[in-house]
Amino acid sequence: MINETALLESKTLRDSALERTDVLDRVKVLSLLPDGMHVTTAMVATYFQVGIKAIRSLVLDHNAELQSNGYLVLTGPELSSFKELSGIQSHTRHLALFSRRAVLNVAMLLRDSEVARQVRVYLLDMEYMARSQPVENLVQSNVPSLDDHIDQRITHILGKTVLPMFNALIATSGEHRRELIALREDIENVERKLCWHHRRLNALEGETPTDSVRASIQAMTWQAFEHHVAELLRRDGCTDVVVRQARTDRGIDVTALTADGRTVAVQCKNRSGRKSVPSADMQKFAGAARAINRVDIALFVATCQFSAEAQAIADLSGVATVNREEVEAWSAGARLKALR
Repeated sequence: MINETALLESKTLRDSALERTDVLDRVKVLSLLPDGMHVTTAMVATYFQVGIKAIRSLVLDHNAELQSNGYLVLTGPELSSFKELSGIQSHTRHLALFSRRAVLNVAMLLRDSEVARQVRVYLLDMEYMARSQPVENLVQSNVPSLDDHIDQRITHILGKTVLPMFNALIATSGEHRRELIALREDIENVERKLCWHHRRLNALEGETPTDSVRASIQAMTWQAFEHHVAELLRRDGCTDVVVRQARTDRGIDVTALTADGRTVAVQCKNRSGRKSVPSADMQKFAGAARAINRVDIALFVATCQFSAEAQAIADLSGVATVNREEVEAWSAGARLKALR
């Protein structure tokens, strides 16, 4: 079994474990801000039982990694909007926020904290158990009621353990990269079929999971939506995911790398109240992604539809459009074709 100190030294190992944010509450309850998604620097320090200076020093040393996992600093109108929506009473001119994923990232980097050490130990114990214990025998014809539960458990294992492990191997592999990518695609196909099977059963039982996904997306601020898209990219195997949230982004909100090294640029538009994305927005993004940055994959993700002119520009410039229905399907577990 890998020693917990290995997480302090290996970014690849940390990246492979970042989906297991549930370990935070298993070690110690993590209190969240009213938005239910973020914590402040002081709250992170309290959780790990260290001084605020220790957290700020860690952020300074690992800023890029933490930003890619949901750490951000709000100022100006963004800060005012967040205070209004979350009900925070503060007179500060800037506010540093950590997502649960960023807090787990801190746990894997913070040396002088017993709580952080316990998180690392618990995290690696869970990884070891998931990889070493065999899955129950699936041929149980006399217990058909367990089929759906087993499908969900297998899907969880594939998505949370096996695929992140393949992503980490692909990121560090040279000679066998092509074979690993092919194997990962086979596993993703199994995961997709199990997800489809689960959705079909839900539909037969009258459940509509898409409704809850739609409501969740509609409730997001534009900042939260960008971080939501970033999480989806990570789930689909992308690395070095960065949410830029800058006024000078030239239309590019999120950047990333696929597991096989292709560059990705994403424009996010949370416009559920609008009928369609106009052509001007598409022109700006296409120019930034293709002419200026020359990325391999350009994605325009919107919570509405695209106008005919905008779609035509996207087709001509090679921009992959992701409309409301596709965002909802992506959020519900489907893999985005453009990233394969």
